[in-house]
Amino acid sequence: MGRRATIDRKELARLVAEGRSVQELAAHFGVSESGVLQAKRAAGLAKPMMDHSAALPWKLAREHSQSGPATNLRNLSAAAQGRPPAAERLNTALRWAERLVAAGLDVRYDPAEGFSEVAAGEGGSHVASVLAAARKALDGR
Repeated sequence: MGRRATIDRKELARLVAEGRSVQELAAHFGVSESGVLQAKRAAGLAKPMMDHSAALPWKLAREHSQSGPATNLRNLSAAAQGRPPAAERLNTALRWAERLVAAGLDVRYDPAEGFSEVAAGEGGSHVASVLAAARKALDGR
């Protein structure tokens, strides 16, 4: 078994600042891409992960995690956190949410059945609140 490769943090920071990709860094240091990602996190060089729990407050079944509503809510959440997805994905999510809000609809989630559209409750619409947060962040750019 060989010696574990070490990654010099100063050199890693310099190369990351130059814009080197994870693949290039892995080849440079002789480690796996996973090793580079771990080193970047440990050195504080990785972007913080986004938290989509407000937009997706349910424990999603695996088969529903990539559904249209889940993806749209996640994309709106990313926009609300200042890291919007690609323009076409963002536009799809915005159009979807605006259609629901205009029709007085919301989404509900059931682990057995997945997402469904329902009438928005008196307390407001979950989709409307996620859309509002995304719009606020996008308008502030």
